[in-house]
Amino acid sequence: MPDLPAPLPPHQRTVGQVIAESIRAYGGGFWRLLPLGLPLALADQASVRHTPQAQILIFLFATPLFVAGYVYACRRILAAPATGIAVGVGVLVWLPFPVLRAVYILPGLAWLAFIGLAVPAAMVERLRFRDALVRGRVLGTADYVHALGSLAALVIVVGIAETALGALLHSQGDTGQRVAVFLSDLVLSPLLFVGGALLYVDQAARVRSTAHADLHPPVDADAAGRADPQVEP
Repeated sequence: MPDLPAPLPPHQRTVGQVIAESIRAYGGGFWRLLPLGLPLALADQASVRHTPQAQILIFLFATPLFVAGYVYACRRILAAPATGIAVGVGVLVWLPFPVLRAVYILPGLAWLAFIGLAVPAAMVERLRFRDALVRGRVLGTADYVHALGSLAALVIVVGIAETALGALLHSQGDTGQRVAVFLSDLVLSPLLFVGGALLYVDQAARVRSTAHADLHPPVDADAAGRADPQVEP
């Protein structure tokens, strides 16, 4: 059997590789990362068959669960200690999401891709509150297409997998369906948190790669000639 090609370095990693690395990391620490499925599983159970306005409130009340989940994922995946600043940044970043999600999931993901990496930045780089938010924006916009595409792809993959798993677990009656949804969320939604943590590595590498390129202009940049003619003495 031929060897698989080596994965690309983080600054060149594709959306597909982000998903593959997320699955690998989740599989490698399945039991430790499984609790990450509780925030979405509980929020979905509480919001089922409610109006969009009620769902916004439910997801707002669940803010501590989602923030704790992301901070825990970053601590596990990035080996970075949790900080109070990271929690505070996470709360600020999360608060607009339930409203944007009620409009459509894509605006919510666009917001998280833009600023959400402020949370792992606060943990890994030990930044202060404002600096973490600034750094999160820099990381998010370093390759915004990659950041948004990765989050959107993770949501699609998890959504498709949850639909398939829910169909397998589904039994007759409303109770059986709710149990199937809960188990699907519990088992599969940790990928969203794991992928969000790994995205920090990609975007930080892209920032470093861009800065490195800026520090090394082409050697022959001035070789074409001078702007002013050289006068003979």
